[in-house]
Amino acid sequence: MSAPRGADAPPLPGRLDPARTAVFVCDVQERFRTVIHGFDHCVHVSSMMLRAGKILGMPAVVTEQYPERLGATVDELAPNLDPRAPPVAKKLFSMITPEVDERLGGMNRDQAVLMGLESHVCVFQTAMDLMARGWEVHVLVDGVSSQRPTDRAVALRRLEASGAMLSTSEMALFDLLKTAEAENFKAVSAIVREKRPEPPLPSL
Repeated sequence: MSAPRGADAPPLPGRLDPARTAVFVCDVQERFRTVIHGFDHCVHVSSMMLRAGKILGMPAVVTEQYPERLGATVDELAPNLDPRAPPVAKKLFSMITPEVDERLGGMNRDQAVLMGLESHVCVFQTAMDLMARGWEVHVLVDGVSSQRPTDRAVALRRLEASGAMLSTSEMALFDLLKTAEAENFKAVSAIVREKRPEPPLPSL
C-alpha cells in the first residue's frame, strides 16, 4: 500500500482549484437554438457555471462565432456576463483568438472548464489550443453538443484521447468546493439542485 500524500504534496492532476480555474463558454448563440441537439442543456450548464464562477471568483471567457450571421449570446446568459469581459466575436473556430489569448495572459490560470458549441468544431479546437498552451482542460459533457449526436460522441472520444478530462457540471462544481464546510457550499449546491432540461444528453 502506498503512503498517504502529505499536505505539502503537489496537487493531483484533474483536481480543480478555483484559484487556478477559468470558465470557457463557447458560442452559445441564438441562431443555434433550433438546430443543436440538446441546446437547452448547453444553455443551462453555461448559466450554472457562469453563476458559480462569480461565487467562487473564477474569471470567464465567452465567445460568439461570427455574430453578424449567427446572432449574439442567448439572452438567458446575459445576466451572468461580466461587463468588464464582454463576449469576444470571432471567425476562428477556436476560442483562442489573439484577444482571448491576451486575456489569458493576465489571468494566472491554468485549468479550464469548457462548455458550448459545437463539440466537434469550436469546442474541440479550443480544448486542443488550450492544452497546447499547457492548460488542463475539463470538458463538461452535459454542456457541449453539436447538430448531430454522432459528431458530439466522436468529439468527446477524440478529446479524451488527446488529454482532455471529461466531467459533468455537478462533478466539476463539487470538486471545486471540496467540502460541505466550504464557505460557498450552500450557494453553489443550490445551483446544482436546479431542475435540468429533459431528456439528459447521452454521456458519450
